[in-house]
Amino acid sequence: MDVPRVRDRDTAGRARNARPRDELGRPLPRTASADVPRIPDDLVVSPAEAAELGGRLLAEGQPFHAHEVFEAAWKSVPGGERELWRGLAQIAVGLTHARRGNARGAVTLLRRGAGVAALFAGSTSEVDAVLVAAQATNIALRIERDGLGSVPAADLRLRLR
Repeated sequence: MDVPRVRDRDTAGRARNARPRDELGRPLPRTASADVPRIPDDLVVSPAEAAELGGRLLAEGQPFHAHEVFEAAWKSVPGGERELWRGLAQIAVGLTHARRGNARGAVTLLRRGAGVAALFAGSTSEVDAVLVAAQATNIALRIERDGLGSVPAADLRLRLR
């Protein structure tokens, strides 16, 4: 007899996934205990908070979770600065692809995010957009030139400042 699985939902009925995840965002069994912090789906952050938390997660090698923080900032910040946070989220997803072994996805998103971030040179004190764009571009070039296996995981940890 098949028992229908009940999906995790928030109070508005939107699908949510309460399963624990590993450091690269892959779902773990519901019974697993995860040492990785969970970023709430409804997180609202200021640019300073996003830079601090997301930057720390990037430096710790948790780009998937950094992406979730940057996405929250992208949705929380008004005006044109939203695009900076979208670009940072794309870079974090590119790093996640690299860590998961997807070279093509990594290069595409690292380049896309770097292009967006570079447009914000000197526009905010929280993020050195030129530095971030240069790091992401460099990683994309290395992957294209030498293959994903030539880029150690330690080199996939970016600094925002």
